[in-house]
Amino acid sequence: MRVVVDLNRCQGYAQCAFLAPDVFAMHGEEALLYDGQPDDSRRLDVLRAEAACPVKAITVEGAGATWAAEGAGVSDGG
Repeated sequence: MRVVVDLNRCQGYAQCAFLAPDVFAMHGEEALLYDGQPDDSRRLDVLRAEAACPVKAITVEGAGATWAAEGAGVSDGG
C-alpha cells in the first residue's frame, strides 16, 4: 500500500491523524507528517482517513484498496 498526500491541498483538519495516528501526525498546527508506505495491517484505518479528509488530499494506492474500502463499509459519500 502506498499513501500520497497532496500537501498543497491539505488544510490541516487532522481527521487523518485522528483516525490513523500511527500513519499521520500533525507537526505544529499546519504541517502534516505521514508514512508513505504503512504496514498493510493499517489498511482499514488509512482508507477511513482517506475517506474522512474534507479536501480529499489523501490518495491510497495499491492492489485491493478499493475492494478493501467497499468491504469495510468505507464510502466516499457519493
